[in-house]
Amino acid sequence: MRLPKPIFYVLSALYPVLVFACLVLLHVPVRIFSLFVIAVAAAYFLAATQHRQKKTMRLLVSSGVLLAAGVICLVTGSPLFLKCYPVVISALFLCAFGYTLFERPTMVFRFATMMDKSIAGSLAEKRIESYCTKVTAVWCVFFALNGAVALATVLAQNDVLWSAYNGGISYALMGALFAGEFIVRKVVNAHMPKAIPISRFRADSRAADTVLCYERRWTDGIYLTWSDFLRDSATMRAFIRTHDAQRWILHCEDYWHFLVTFVALLQCGKEILLTANVSPSFIAEIRSEPGIRFLTDKTIADSDFVPDILARTADTDASETPAISADDTSIILYTSGSTGHPKAVRQRLTEFEMDNAFVLGKWGEEFLRRKLCATVSQHHIYGLLFTIMLPFTAAVPFRRTRIEQPEAFERLDDAPYMIIAVPAFLKRACADYAGQRLPLSDPWIFTSGGVLTPEVAKDTDSTFGFWPVEVYGSTETSGIAYRQSKNGLEWTPFDNANIWKNDDGCLVIASPYIKDPAGFATGDLVDILADGRFLLKGRADSIVKIEEKRISLTEVENRLVQSGLVQDVCVVAMSDRRQYLAAAVVLNAAGKAKFADTEKYLVNRHFHDYLMQFFENVVLPKKWRYLDALPADAQGKKHKEDIQALFAPENPHGIPAERVLRRTDDSVDLAVRIPAASEYFDGHFPAFKLLPAVAQVDLVALFAQRYFGTPRTVAHVKRCKFSEKILPDTEVVVHLTHDAAKKSVAFTVQDAGGTITYASGIYLTE
Repeated sequence: MRLPKPIFYVLSALYPVLVFACLVLLHVPVRIFSLFVIAVAAAYFLAATQHRQKKTMRLLVSSGVLLAAGVICLVTGSPLFLKCYPVVISALFLCAFGYTLFERPTMVFRFATMMDKSIAGSLAEKRIESYCTKVTAVWCVFFALNGAVALATVLAQNDVLWSAYNGGISYALMGALFAGEFIVRKVVNAHMPKAIPISRFRADSRAADTVLCYERRWTDGIYLTWSDFLRDSATMRAFIRTHDAQRWILHCEDYWHFLVTFVALLQCGKEILLTANVSPSFIAEIRSEPGIRFLTDKTIADSDFVPDILARTADTDASETPAISADDTSIILYTSGSTGHPKAVRQRLTEFEMDNAFVLGKWGEEFLRRKLCATVSQHHIYGLLFTIMLPFTAAVPFRRTRIEQPEAFERLDDAPYMIIAVPAFLKRACADYAGQRLPLSDPWIFTSGGVLTPEVAKDTDSTFGFWPVEVYGSTETSGIAYRQSKNGLEWTPFDNANIWKNDDGCLVIASPYIKDPAGFATGDLVDILADGRFLLKGRADSIVKIEEKRISLTEVENRLVQSGLVQDVCVVAMSDRRQYLAAAVVLNAAGKAKFADTEKYLVNRHFHDYLMQFFENVVLPKKWRYLDALPADAQGKKHKEDIQALFAPENPHGIPAERVLRRTDDSVDLAVRIPAASEYFDGHFPAFKLLPAVAQVDLVALFAQRYFGTPRTVAHVKRCKFSEKILPDTEVVVHLTHDAAKKSVAFTVQDAGGTITYASGIYLTE
């Protein structure tokens, strides 16, 4: 028969009273009473073994102590050991609680997480654990003092004193400690940080004066608060409700404008289209279906200007906070992915908030100790999660504008900052400061969106004072793993991620952020280590065949970096009469010093001989270019076509390879110097060489084919204007914009300073 546990708890509490009543008042013989104690111990043991719960451990301990006391008293006939029961229990609790002070988590924290499952992985977990450590220490002091006093009452041999303290006073003191801790806990709880994600906030979720956003520097004192957020989001909500459109493009460079507009769209149940590319042709492409509206804080035709909307005095109720169903949201992010072509990826708020919850659970304390600033766009998943949603959820004040230039950090010496950056920005900042230390106080840096080499990470530590934490992920998967390369190149998967390698050697990821139960197969080649971490080996599409031999372009790049002379490198496959490799290299300081007065063919020979240690001669790069920096887009990503263009042979008219200045998905700026020996100048103006109009159009068509894949021929010239003469050896900047929907290419040819326009026009590709 299962005995009710409350009976045993009552017996434990009344044990001193029973001992006093039986031995002192009723004069029950000690050996007879010891049999009763042994019987109670046996009942405790039966109760403990019947209940399959962790809480039964206390019954097991009590049964053991009582059994020992009963047996000793039965043998000796002395009541001394019966009276030592409270002393032993206090000693056992002191040992149990004290042990967890050294072997965490502490006892009180274990009890807390058993009672409240939401503590584990929460924003306040570390602060709650710290508080529970203090409470555990207090209980250790109590058990030590209580045991000492209980022992003193035993040694005093005063039955009334022993019974009064152990049967009443000690419980009163314990109750007072419980009550006092409960009151203190309520006060501490009120000051604990609370994670309030976008889908669950209400008007009263934060105090009205809670600072969410600041201008330029934290100590400048120009803030936007919770009440400002409620007002501005309500104003945006009122505007959105006046239109029937279900799909809205959102592009706001100002983080505050983005936040209030993003939230208002979610509250109105709209589908949000996020894009960093706002070129007319791209916007026209995603607005191909009717009824899509465009919210922005840039001056763009056929769009709604967010600052003007927020400046209106709308009759809105700022305390209204319409519910947001995270599962029913639709957020489309446009990403270039690994191919360079834009792709629409649909996500939900649910997965984004789960990602934020994990990051805050792991690094929340670092965020709470700092103000946030960023160098990244919030229109990509990394920027959206880390610069908008995460600081909102944790109430971490964020800088209103993006940091564009490294010099801005020279003024951020007034407070500790959490810096959200991309590798390309860190590399540029380190190059600009060349080892000089920025005046930052206790910074923390997250980076993602590209490859951060260990060398740049080390330089970042020298320049910023922190070795960056890298986050590996993608738009489709969200966060997957993290590392600090000073501890090794291995990536540690997030706790909620499962990874494995498929038959192609690529990483497959399954996590709460991925809706497909089969997981998501990435294009990244990996080695998974025995401890669950993994090493990235490059992209699957980086495997090429040279003379029928498979070779990894990433492996060649890694070997060159390991030479200790290379800061950055990109290896591409080229095809002329045969396929071969070509390497574009940026030398580091050691490399520049070593090859300062060395002819190029000797530098080539050095790297050729070095790579011969690892690869066959037939697959080694046949062409080399040494640059100050590799061409990359605004996000710091390198595109294969840009690198290949560096090695393109001169075209039939003698025009050398162009240099990429800037590139987006549908536009490119090229620096081109047209030599006097070029055949473009021949046969048109023999007496005075000028670059003819037809040659300029042909040149534009050549570059459009190279970067946009358009036909080499010009189908029809819609508009063309030639304003200034282009003389031999003139360096020009050619700006091209491709409109895929209209099948057209717009071009402008200017001088390097942008003050002289030589030619402009639009032609149709088909």
